[in-house]
Amino acid sequence: MCLYKAKCVYVVSPPNKTSPTSFGTVYVMDDPLTEGPDPRSKPVGRAQGMYLSSDQVRIGFLQAMNIVLTAGPYNGSVITVLGSNHISDSIREMPVVGGTSAFRFARGYAQARTYFLDSNGLDAIVEYNHNHSKIKNGKEISTNAYDLPCAGSQL
Repeated sequence: MCLYKAKCVYVVSPPNKTSPTSFGTVYVMDDPLTEGPDPRSKPVGRAQGMYLSSDQVRIGFLQAMNIVLTAGPYNGSVITVLGSNHISDSIREMPVVGGTSAFRFARGYAQARTYFLDSNGLDAIVEYNHNHSKIKNGKEISTNAYDLPCAGSQL
């Protein structure tokens, strides 16, 4: 899956406008998800949530995101990701902390990889891959890996 053409909103400005990492800045996102990194790829969902600049040393975010799937076999399902996202790392790993419908009881991780980053326009195309196990009553009931849609993120 790829995230593309972000619709993020700048919510809270940083307390220190000279911070090289914009520490303290809060953004809210509602970004389209597509099958692949090409912006003309088939839409399959939305990446909705927030991220805040939480690192004073390098650019990094605490990201809370629901991957809301709206097409295909997982239509109506949601995967919830919560974790640290340092965009300068080639691959970022964030915990999958739950989900709904087909992803109910999901626990695992999502990996994000940037395909494209426009630092001037603050736009990006990011691929997400998701690996999880379903846990019920303290026992693993299944394990799955998915290539999630791509998403565009405005930083």
